[in-house]
Amino acid sequence: MRKMLLLLTMAGLVLFSFQSLFAADYPAKVITIIVPFTAGGPTDTVARLMAVPMSKALNTQVIVENVDGAGGTVGANRAAKSAPDGYTIFLHHIGMATAPALYRKLPYNPITDFEPIGLINEVPMTFVAKKDFPAKNLKELITYVKANKAKVNLANAGLGAASHLCGTLFMTAIETDLTTIPYKGTGPAMNDLLGGQVDFMCDQTTNTTSQIKAGKIKVYGVTTKKRVPSLPDVPTMDEAGLKGFEVAIWHAFYAPKGTPKPIIDKLTKTVQVALKDNMVKQRFGDLGTEPVSEDRATPEALRKHLKAETDKWGPILKKAGVYAD
Repeated sequence: MRKMLLLLTMAGLVLFSFQSLFAADYPAKVITIIVPFTAGGPTDTVARLMAVPMSKALNTQVIVENVDGAGGTVGANRAAKSAPDGYTIFLHHIGMATAPALYRKLPYNPITDFEPIGLINEVPMTFVAKKDFPAKNLKELITYVKANKAKVNLANAGLGAASHLCGTLFMTAIETDLTTIPYKGTGPAMNDLLGGQVDFMCDQTTNTTSQIKAGKIKVYGVTTKKRVPSLPDVPTMDEAGLKGFEVAIWHAFYAPKGTPKPIIDKLTKTVQVALKDNMVKQRFGDLGTEPVSEDRATPEALRKHLKAETDKWGPILKKAGVYAD
């Protein structure tokens, strides 16, 4: 027994030494961030903002690869099955917590198939409509859609997207089923909203703030408890009349399961440094969000947050009867 314990200890020390030596030379080539949505959407925006200071901190190029499809699950599956060497990392939003309830045959496990790196930010949602939508405020909008539910439509960026989750909660809150128009990404959905082809949607401030400020779309409320500094005149959904309606979309970094701890530690430190970058803070502020505190940009904090969000959203989505094969 003692010999076995000694051998196991020695094997552990050898593995740790190997990983430490490997991490000492890391990174030696380009690092790819997989984003499971199309270019131009809010998650893609966050990834590209983070890639710049991360490249500086790591002294290597950090690039973004968009692998969209099936509400983010195609990209997530690619990331989960990538080599655990630190050269492929993954950025996703709240969809990591909702996928188990949305998909009956999920090809990966969000909790066990990834190594958490750290949270990045939390993004408010905005309830917006095409510029000429007749309702002047949220109360009028709710009254209008209830009376004209066969004529209006609600856009989203696809099953499992942030806009889909927010829209589902909205329909549940007003006890009205609406015609939903799913798109392959936030960009196409926003383009059709701007063009008046769809009536309204609920999407992240990272995608809507500039359009709201330019007067290209109407805004009825933000989904946080407090107003958003970048949109100070926009009431919260609670203030606007839909009591208790609150949704925050968070983003986080992950690596494939088995990525050596020294590399995870280096990536976590890099994320923390990037979140303090003045450009990141300014651009996040412009988009209606802000970086999380350093103590939340850790594997431990992300692991707890992912578990809590999975436990929260599972029953909500199952009750709503929303799922995909």
